[in-house]
Amino acid sequence: MHELQEPLHKDLGTPLERLDLRVARHVRSYRCRCGNRIFFRNTLCLACQSQLGYLADDGRLAALDPGSAPDTWRADGRSDVLKFCANRESPAICNWMTDAHHSDGYCIACRLNRTICDLGDADNARYWAKLEIAKRRVVSELLGFGLPVRSKVHEDPERGLMFDLLRSRAGGPQVMTGHANGLITINVEEADDAKREHMRFQMREPYRTLVGHFRHEVGHYYWDRLIWNTAWLEPFRQIFGDERASYSEALKRNYEQGPPADWATSYVSSYATMHPWEDWAETWAHYLHMADSLGTAMGFGIDATNLQCDIEPFSRDALYAPDDPQADGLLALLNGWIEIVMVLNEMAHSMGQPDFYPFVMCKPVVAKLHFIHLVVADARTRPEL
Repeated sequence: MHELQEPLHKDLGTPLERLDLRVARHVRSYRCRCGNRIFFRNTLCLACQSQLGYLADDGRLAALDPGSAPDTWRADGRSDVLKFCANRESPAICNWMTDAHHSDGYCIACRLNRTICDLGDADNARYWAKLEIAKRRVVSELLGFGLPVRSKVHEDPERGLMFDLLRSRAGGPQVMTGHANGLITINVEEADDAKREHMRFQMREPYRTLVGHFRHEVGHYYWDRLIWNTAWLEPFRQIFGDERASYSEALKRNYEQGPPADWATSYVSSYATMHPWEDWAETWAHYLHMADSLGTAMGFGIDATNLQCDIEPFSRDALYAPDDPQADGLLALLNGWIEIVMVLNEMAHSMGQPDFYPFVMCKPVVAKLHFIHLVVADARTRPEL
């Protein structure tokens, strides 16, 4: 693992220093060596024509130079020999790099795939491309947090993670998005904007996106890795509820009765009320939303302290562990996020769009977010993961 490169956040100044330093790994502000601004999905610098590659272990997008052997590359600040991910020329247009000695040639994100849809179908190829963009963003964030990301297919069959990205066949069973024992299945038709919007309306959801699906489902996976059969299990039950309650009965009740009328006073979404597992996964997804979005904003110089917003900031009494010595970092992150969201929502309205972030934080949700914050921090210290 290479050390975090100092240029990634050296220009962000004191605003970032007031936050948990892990946020630095979610900054999406990159510059080519020529000084041109480049972006997470780019494969080419339009200013100097340098080939670009994402270095997942550094958390940065870098300009590349040809290596000594054919089809190999080198990046400034590194001595290892790199290759493009084998999916760079596929519909996925993956811009991640991999070690030249990996036999299969796939990057850490693409190695998580077990099955993908039939790319002979043009719609499937288009859907898959959109799914991979969302998946790479989420995987990069997980790596930034220092969480274990290993392929169940290639590296860790017992505890690893893998994806089936599938499409329902005409007359066959419907592909359902979900998680089971390290396998996340995504219905690729979620990448069809019209179909996803129709589903969002039918489900009465304020928000439904590809990146949201990935963040929610990996939340279930990390519950298995970080909570189950660990010292965090009983604290989890105290704040989220007892996951031993029947999931099938909870699902039936949710679809027959809907959420409690006062759900917004304790949960981040109505779906979170269904079962403690769903409350965890929904809150986990929002933690990732918050960290990634705020890191991106700060990378482009958006400082919440300079915004003209009037909010009632959350204080330590809203946290899961008010005496946590690192709590001020999370509170700065959370309160800054709320101010930025207020502006972004109004900007969206100016363009005739719905809220950028159609959710409202309450104290019980803040406590749950802090709990997840602590679990993620603890995961970095657990070599057995």
